[in-house]
Amino acid sequence: MKWLSDLFDSFRPQFEKRGNLAFLKPLYEAIEFIFFYPPARTATAPHVRDPLDIKRYMSIVIVALLPSICASIWFFGPRILLMILVSYAVGGLVEVIFACIRKTEIHEGFFVTGILFPLILPPATPLWVVAVGIFVGVFFGKEVFGGTGHNIFNPALVGRLFITISFPTILTSGWTAPGAWRGAVDAVSSATPMALAKTQGVLTPATDLLMGIPSGSVGETFRLGIIVGGIFLMLTRVSNWRVPVSYLASVFIFAFLAGLFGWAPSPAEGSVAPFSFALFHLLGGSVLFGAMFMSCDPVTSPYTVPGKFIFGIGCGLLTVLIRVFSGYVEGVMFSIVIMNSFTPLIDHVIISMRYKSVETLEN
Repeated sequence: MKWLSDLFDSFRPQFEKRGNLAFLKPLYEAIEFIFFYPPARTATAPHVRDPLDIKRYMSIVIVALLPSICASIWFFGPRILLMILVSYAVGGLVEVIFACIRKTEIHEGFFVTGILFPLILPPATPLWVVAVGIFVGVFFGKEVFGGTGHNIFNPALVGRLFITISFPTILTSGWTAPGAWRGAVDAVSSATPMALAKTQGVLTPATDLLMGIPSGSVGETFRLGIIVGGIFLMLTRVSNWRVPVSYLASVFIFAFLAGLFGWAPSPAEGSVAPFSFALFHLLGGSVLFGAMFMSCDPVTSPYTVPGKFIFGIGCGLLTVLIRVFSGYVEGVMFSIVIMNSFTPLIDHVIISMRYKSVETLEN
Protein backbone atom coordinates (compact mmCIF):
# COMPACT_ATOMS: atom_id res chain seq x y z
CA MET A 1 0.00 0.00 0.00
CA LYS A 2 3.01 2.33 0.28
CA TRP A 3 3.00 2.99 -3.46
CA LEU A 4 -0.63 4.07 -3.27
CA SER A 5 0.09 6.28 -0.25
CA ASP A 6 3.00 7.91 -2.11
CA LEU A 7 0.70 8.52 -5.07
CA PHE A 8 -1.80 10.32 -2.83
CA ASP A 9 1.02 12.39 -1.29
CA SER A 10 2.27 13.43 -4.73
CA PHE A 11 -1.16 14.91 -5.56
CA ARG A 12 -1.63 16.57 -2.17
CA PRO A 13 -0.23 20.02 -3.16
CA GLN A 14 -2.86 20.29 -5.89
CA PHE A 15 -5.60 20.14 -3.26
CA GLU A 16 -4.06 22.57 -0.77
CA LYS A 17 -5.20 26.17 -0.36
CA ARG A 18 -3.35 27.55 -3.39
CA GLY A 19 -3.56 24.42 -5.51
CA ASN A 20 -5.42 24.13 -8.79
CA LEU A 21 -7.85 21.61 -7.27
CA ALA A 22 -8.31 23.26 -3.88
CA PHE A 23 -12.09 23.25 -4.31
CA LEU A 24 -11.99 19.43 -4.36
CA LYS A 25 -10.04 19.13 -1.10
CA PRO A 26 -13.00 17.69 0.89
CA LEU A 27 -13.35 14.91 -1.71
CA TYR A 28 -9.61 14.22 -1.62
CA GLU A 29 -9.58 14.00 2.19
CA ALA A 30 -12.63 11.71 2.19
CA ILE A 31 -10.97 9.28 -0.25
CA GLU A 32 -7.73 9.43 1.72
CA PHE A 33 -9.59 8.64 4.94
CA ILE A 34 -11.27 5.61 3.36
CA PHE A 35 -7.99 4.14 2.15
CA PHE A 36 -5.45 5.05 4.80
CA TYR A 37 -6.98 5.82 8.17
CA PRO A 38 -8.28 3.24 10.65
CA PRO A 39 -11.47 3.96 12.64
CA ALA A 40 -9.38 4.58 15.78
CA ARG A 41 -5.86 6.00 16.13
CA THR A 42 -3.37 5.34 18.90
CA ALA A 43 -2.35 8.38 20.94
CA THR A 44 1.14 7.11 21.76
CA ALA A 45 3.62 4.64 20.34
CA PRO A 46 3.69 1.94 19.15
CA HIS A 47 1.66 2.91 16.10
CA VAL A 48 0.38 0.66 13.35
CA ARG A 49 2.11 1.85 10.18
CA ASP A 50 -0.14 0.35 7.52
CA PRO A 51 -3.39 -1.01 8.97
CA LEU A 52 -5.60 -3.12 6.71
CA ASP A 53 -8.85 -3.17 8.63
CA ILE A 54 -12.23 -4.33 7.36
CA LYS A 55 -13.18 -0.82 6.24
CA ARG A 56 -10.16 -0.40 4.00
CA TYR A 57 -10.39 -3.94 2.71
CA MET A 58 -14.01 -3.56 1.65
CA SER A 59 -13.44 -0.10 0.19
CA ILE A 60 -10.59 -1.30 -2.03
CA VAL A 61 -12.61 -4.30 -3.24
CA ILE A 62 -15.50 -2.02 -4.23
CA VAL A 63 -13.08 0.27 -6.10
CA ALA A 64 -11.71 -2.78 -7.95
CA LEU A 65 -15.28 -3.74 -8.89
CA LEU A 66 -16.09 -0.33 -10.41
CA PRO A 67 -15.04 -1.27 -13.99
CA SER A 68 -17.35 -4.30 -13.88
CA ILE A 69 -20.20 -2.32 -12.33
CA CYS A 70 -19.97 0.52 -14.86
CA ALA A 71 -19.69 -1.94 -17.75
CA SER A 72 -22.73 -3.89 -16.54
CA ILE A 73 -24.84 -0.74 -16.47
CA TRP A 74 -23.65 0.13 -19.98
CA PHE A 75 -24.37 -3.36 -21.28
CA PHE A 76 -27.63 -4.15 -19.48
CA GLY A 77 -29.12 -0.81 -18.48
CA PRO A 78 -30.18 1.01 -15.28
CA ARG A 79 -32.05 -2.09 -14.10
CA ILE A 80 -28.72 -3.32 -12.73
CA LEU A 81 -28.85 -0.48 -10.22
CA LEU A 82 -32.21 -1.79 -9.00
CA MET A 83 -30.73 -5.25 -8.54
CA ILE A 84 -27.88 -3.76 -6.49
CA LEU A 85 -30.33 -1.67 -4.45
CA VAL A 86 -32.51 -4.70 -3.66
CA SER A 87 -29.43 -6.71 -2.71
CA TYR A 88 -28.24 -4.04 -0.28
CA ALA A 89 -31.70 -3.40 1.16
CA VAL A 90 -32.62 -7.04 1.90
CA GLY A 91 -29.16 -8.21 2.89
CA GLY A 92 -28.56 -5.09 4.97
CA LEU A 93 -31.82 -5.67 6.84
CA VAL A 94 -30.66 -9.17 7.78
CA GLU A 95 -27.34 -7.74 8.98
CA VAL A 96 -29.09 -5.11 11.11
CA ILE A 97 -31.45 -7.65 12.70
CA PHE A 98 -28.59 -9.95 13.69
CA ALA A 99 -26.50 -7.03 14.95
CA CYS A 100 -29.39 -5.98 17.18
CA ILE A 101 -29.88 -9.53 18.44
CA ARG A 102 -26.19 -10.00 19.18
CA LYS A 103 -25.82 -6.39 20.40
CA THR A 104 -22.77 -5.90 18.22
CA GLU A 105 -21.69 -3.36 15.61
CA ILE A 106 -22.71 -3.76 11.98
CA HIS A 107 -19.65 -4.98 10.07
CA GLU A 108 -18.59 -3.45 6.78
CA GLY A 109 -18.24 -6.91 5.27
CA PHE A 110 -21.73 -6.80 3.82
CA PHE A 111 -20.81 -3.93 1.50
CA VAL A 112 -18.84 -6.40 -0.63
CA THR A 113 -21.34 -9.26 -0.36
CA GLY A 114 -24.17 -6.92 -1.31
CA ILE A 115 -22.44 -5.79 -4.48
CA LEU A 116 -20.94 -9.16 -5.47
CA PHE A 117 -24.23 -11.03 -5.37
CA PRO A 118 -26.08 -9.14 -8.15
CA LEU A 119 -22.93 -9.19 -10.27
CA ILE A 120 -23.01 -13.02 -10.47
CA LEU A 121 -26.65 -13.16 -11.61
CA PRO A 122 -28.16 -13.13 -15.11
CA PRO A 123 -29.08 -9.54 -16.03
CA ALA A 124 -32.82 -10.29 -16.36
CA THR A 125 -33.15 -11.98 -12.96
CA PRO A 126 -36.44 -10.89 -11.31
CA LEU A 127 -35.94 -8.57 -8.36
CA TRP A 128 -37.80 -10.88 -5.99
CA VAL A 129 -35.35 -13.66 -6.87
CA VAL A 130 -32.50 -11.26 -6.08
CA ALA A 131 -34.12 -10.61 -2.70
CA VAL A 132 -34.55 -14.32 -1.93
CA GLY A 133 -31.00 -15.13 -2.96
CA ILE A 134 -29.30 -12.42 -0.91
CA PHE A 135 -31.48 -13.27 2.10
CA VAL A 136 -30.41 -16.93 1.97
CA GLY A 137 -26.80 -16.00 1.30
CA VAL A 138 -26.46 -13.61 4.24
CA PHE A 139 -28.68 -15.58 6.65
CA PHE A 140 -27.51 -19.14 6.00
CA GLY A 141 -24.14 -18.39 4.44
CA LYS A 142 -22.84 -16.02 7.09
CA GLU A 143 -25.01 -15.07 10.05
CA VAL A 144 -25.82 -18.59 11.27
CA PHE A 145 -22.06 -19.18 11.52
CA GLY A 146 -21.56 -16.11 13.69
CA GLY A 147 -21.28 -13.25 11.22
CA THR A 148 -18.35 -11.69 9.34
CA GLY A 149 -15.13 -13.61 9.84
CA HIS A 150 -16.79 -16.82 11.03
CA ASN A 151 -18.48 -18.06 7.85
CA ILE A 152 -17.19 -21.18 6.12
CA PHE A 153 -18.68 -20.53 2.69
CA ASN A 154 -18.73 -17.43 0.52
CA PRO A 155 -22.17 -15.87 1.29
CA ALA A 156 -22.73 -14.54 -2.23
CA LEU A 157 -22.11 -17.98 -3.72
CA VAL A 158 -24.40 -19.64 -1.17
CA GLY A 159 -27.24 -17.38 -2.32
CA ARG A 160 -26.41 -17.98 -5.99
CA LEU A 161 -26.38 -21.75 -5.55
CA PHE A 162 -29.70 -21.68 -3.72
CA ILE A 163 -31.58 -19.79 -6.42
CA THR A 164 -29.84 -21.82 -9.16
CA ILE A 165 -31.20 -25.04 -7.68
CA SER A 166 -34.55 -23.58 -6.60
CA PHE A 167 -35.40 -21.56 -9.72
CA PRO A 168 -33.51 -23.21 -12.62
CA THR A 169 -35.99 -22.11 -15.29
CA ILE A 170 -35.88 -18.46 -14.23
CA LEU A 171 -32.09 -18.44 -14.01
CA THR A 172 -31.52 -20.11 -17.38
CA SER A 173 -33.92 -17.75 -19.17
CA GLY A 174 -32.48 -14.56 -17.73
CA TRP A 175 -29.73 -14.07 -20.33
CA THR A 176 -29.98 -10.94 -22.46
CA ALA A 177 -27.63 -9.66 -25.12
CA PRO A 178 -25.39 -6.76 -24.01
CA GLY A 179 -26.67 -3.52 -25.48
CA ALA A 180 -30.18 -4.79 -26.23
CA TRP A 181 -31.77 -2.30 -23.79
CA ARG A 182 -30.48 0.70 -25.78
CA GLY A 183 -31.11 -0.81 -29.23
CA ALA A 184 -27.46 -1.59 -29.96
CA VAL A 185 -28.50 -5.14 -30.85
CA ASP A 186 -31.84 -6.61 -31.79
CA ALA A 187 -31.53 -10.14 -30.50
CA VAL A 188 -32.21 -11.38 -27.02
CA SER A 189 -29.76 -14.16 -26.30
CA SER A 190 -30.81 -17.29 -24.45
CA ALA A 191 -27.43 -19.01 -24.65
CA THR A 192 -24.16 -18.00 -23.02
CA PRO A 193 -20.76 -18.80 -24.56
CA MET A 194 -20.43 -21.75 -22.17
CA ALA A 195 -23.82 -23.12 -23.23
CA LEU A 196 -22.91 -22.79 -26.90
CA ALA A 197 -19.66 -24.64 -26.32
CA LYS A 198 -21.39 -27.37 -24.32
CA THR A 199 -24.27 -28.01 -26.70
CA GLN A 200 -22.91 -27.02 -30.12
CA GLY A 201 -19.14 -27.06 -29.76
CA VAL A 202 -18.94 -23.39 -30.73
CA LEU A 203 -16.08 -21.50 -29.08
CA THR A 204 -16.57 -17.73 -28.79
CA PRO A 205 -13.51 -15.71 -29.92
CA ALA A 206 -11.25 -14.49 -27.13
CA THR A 207 -11.51 -10.84 -28.22
CA ASP A 208 -15.30 -10.94 -27.95
CA LEU A 209 -15.07 -12.45 -24.48
CA LEU A 210 -12.61 -9.81 -23.27
CA MET A 211 -14.77 -6.91 -24.44
CA GLY A 212 -18.08 -8.32 -23.17
CA ILE A 213 -19.83 -8.83 -26.50
CA PRO A 214 -21.49 -12.21 -25.69
CA SER A 215 -24.16 -12.70 -23.06
CA GLY A 216 -23.28 -13.60 -19.49
CA SER A 217 -23.80 -12.73 -15.86
CA VAL A 218 -24.02 -9.07 -14.89
CA GLY A 219 -20.41 -8.67 -13.77
CA GLU A 220 -18.64 -11.33 -15.81
CA THR A 221 -19.08 -9.95 -19.34
CA PHE A 222 -16.43 -7.20 -19.41
CA ARG A 223 -13.47 -9.44 -18.67
CA LEU A 224 -10.88 -6.80 -19.45
CA GLY A 225 -12.24 -4.75 -16.55
CA ILE A 226 -12.18 -7.84 -14.31
CA ILE A 227 -8.49 -8.34 -15.08
CA VAL A 228 -7.71 -4.69 -14.27
CA GLY A 229 -9.66 -4.88 -11.00
CA GLY A 230 -8.03 -8.18 -10.03
CA ILE A 231 -4.52 -6.84 -10.64
CA PHE A 232 -5.40 -3.77 -8.55
CA LEU A 233 -6.41 -6.04 -5.65
CA MET A 234 -3.14 -7.94 -5.91
CA LEU A 235 -1.04 -4.77 -6.03
CA THR A 236 -2.77 -3.39 -2.95
CA ARG A 237 -2.31 -6.80 -1.24
CA VAL A 238 -6.00 -7.06 -0.52
CA SER A 239 -5.98 -10.18 -2.65
CA ASN A 240 -3.21 -12.74 -2.26
CA TRP A 241 -1.94 -13.44 -5.77
CA ARG A 242 -1.36 -17.13 -5.04
CA VAL A 243 -5.04 -18.09 -5.10
CA PRO A 244 -6.21 -16.39 -8.33
CA VAL A 245 -3.00 -17.15 -10.22
CA SER A 246 -3.01 -20.85 -9.27
CA TYR A 247 -6.74 -21.00 -10.05
CA LEU A 248 -6.37 -19.50 -13.52
CA ALA A 249 -3.23 -21.47 -14.33
CA SER A 250 -4.82 -24.77 -13.32
CA VAL A 251 -7.95 -24.05 -15.39
CA PHE A 252 -5.78 -23.45 -18.44
CA ILE A 253 -3.61 -26.54 -17.87
CA PHE A 254 -6.46 -28.95 -17.13
CA ALA A 255 -8.57 -27.60 -20.01
CA PHE A 256 -5.55 -27.98 -22.30
CA LEU A 257 -5.21 -31.62 -21.22
CA ALA A 258 -8.94 -32.13 -21.78
CA GLY A 259 -8.61 -30.83 -25.31
CA LEU A 260 -5.45 -32.86 -25.88
CA PHE A 261 -7.18 -36.12 -24.92
CA GLY A 262 -10.22 -35.34 -27.05
CA TRP A 263 -12.65 -34.53 -24.23
CA ALA A 264 -13.60 -31.20 -25.80
CA PRO A 265 -16.96 -31.02 -27.62
CA SER A 266 -16.43 -31.12 -31.37
CA PRO A 267 -17.66 -28.16 -33.45
CA ALA A 268 -19.69 -28.54 -36.60
CA GLU A 269 -16.55 -28.39 -38.72
CA GLY A 270 -13.12 -29.63 -37.75
CA SER A 271 -11.69 -30.35 -34.32
CA VAL A 272 -10.90 -28.15 -31.34
CA ALA A 273 -7.24 -27.29 -30.83
CA PRO A 274 -6.16 -27.89 -27.20
CA PHE A 275 -4.77 -24.34 -26.86
CA SER A 276 -7.97 -22.74 -28.17
CA PHE A 277 -10.05 -24.94 -25.88
CA ALA A 278 -7.91 -23.99 -22.86
CA LEU A 279 -8.00 -20.27 -23.70
CA PHE A 280 -11.77 -20.40 -24.07
CA HIS A 281 -12.19 -22.02 -20.66
CA LEU A 282 -9.88 -19.43 -19.13
CA LEU A 283 -11.83 -16.48 -20.54
CA GLY A 284 -15.29 -18.02 -20.87
CA GLY A 285 -17.96 -18.04 -18.21
CA SER A 286 -17.21 -16.69 -14.76
CA VAL A 287 -13.69 -18.08 -14.25
CA LEU A 288 -12.01 -14.68 -14.25
CA PHE A 289 -14.59 -13.10 -11.95
CA GLY A 290 -14.56 -16.10 -9.63
CA ALA A 291 -10.77 -16.22 -9.46
CA MET A 292 -10.27 -12.48 -8.95
CA PHE A 293 -13.12 -11.67 -6.57
CA MET A 294 -14.64 -14.85 -5.08
CA SER A 295 -11.92 -17.45 -4.52
CA CYS A 296 -9.51 -15.09 -2.74
CA ASP A 297 -11.91 -14.24 0.09
CA PRO A 298 -9.58 -14.23 3.15
CA VAL A 299 -12.26 -15.73 5.41
CA THR A 300 -13.20 -18.74 3.29
CA SER A 301 -9.82 -19.50 1.70
CA PRO A 302 -6.71 -20.96 3.42
CA TYR A 303 -4.37 -18.66 5.30
CA THR A 304 -1.27 -20.85 4.87
CA VAL A 305 0.86 -20.20 1.80
CA PRO A 306 0.90 -23.80 0.49
CA GLY A 307 -2.81 -23.99 1.29
CA LYS A 308 -3.52 -21.08 -1.05
CA PHE A 309 -1.89 -22.92 -3.94
CA ILE A 310 -3.75 -26.14 -3.11
CA PHE A 311 -7.02 -24.22 -2.88
CA GLY A 312 -6.51 -22.50 -6.24
CA ILE A 313 -5.48 -25.69 -8.01
CA GLY A 314 -8.45 -27.53 -6.51
CA CYS A 315 -10.83 -24.85 -7.74
CA GLY A 316 -9.36 -25.01 -11.23
CA LEU A 317 -9.51 -28.80 -11.40
CA LEU A 318 -13.12 -28.96 -10.19
CA THR A 319 -14.17 -26.17 -12.56
CA VAL A 320 -12.87 -28.04 -15.61
CA LEU A 321 -14.23 -31.40 -14.45
CA ILE A 322 -17.72 -29.98 -13.90
CA ARG A 323 -17.70 -28.11 -17.20
CA VAL A 324 -16.44 -31.03 -19.28
CA PHE A 325 -18.07 -34.08 -17.68
CA SER A 326 -21.21 -32.91 -15.86
CA GLY A 327 -24.55 -31.70 -17.14
CA TYR A 328 -23.83 -28.16 -15.94
CA VAL A 329 -22.33 -25.66 -18.35
CA GLU A 330 -20.57 -23.75 -15.56
CA GLY A 331 -18.58 -25.02 -12.59
CA VAL A 332 -17.03 -21.98 -10.94
CA MET A 333 -19.50 -21.47 -8.09
CA PHE A 334 -19.66 -25.19 -7.32
CA SER A 335 -15.88 -25.53 -7.27
CA ILE A 336 -15.28 -22.56 -4.97
CA VAL A 337 -17.95 -23.63 -2.48
CA ILE A 338 -16.65 -27.21 -2.46
CA MET A 339 -13.10 -26.00 -1.82
CA ASN A 340 -14.42 -23.64 0.89
CA SER A 341 -15.49 -26.76 2.80
CA PHE A 342 -11.94 -28.14 2.58
CA THR A 343 -10.26 -24.92 3.74
CA PRO A 344 -10.05 -25.82 7.48
CA LEU A 345 -8.71 -29.28 6.62
CA ILE A 346 -6.10 -27.91 4.22
CA ASP A 347 -4.75 -25.46 6.82
CA HIS A 348 -4.85 -28.11 9.56
CA VAL A 349 -2.85 -30.65 7.54
CA ILE A 350 -0.24 -28.09 6.46
CA ILE A 351 0.23 -26.75 10.00
CA SER A 352 0.43 -30.29 11.38
CA MET A 353 3.15 -31.15 8.88
CA ARG A 354 5.15 -28.00 9.50
CA TYR A 355 4.88 -27.82 13.26
CA LYS A 356 5.08 -31.34 14.64
CA SER A 357 4.44 -31.86 18.35
CA VAL A 358 7.34 -32.10 20.79
CA GLU A 359 6.43 -35.71 21.57
CA THR A 360 6.66 -36.66 17.89
CA LEU A 361 10.09 -35.06 17.61
CA GLU A 362 11.33 -36.78 20.74
CA ASN A 363 10.18 -40.17 19.52
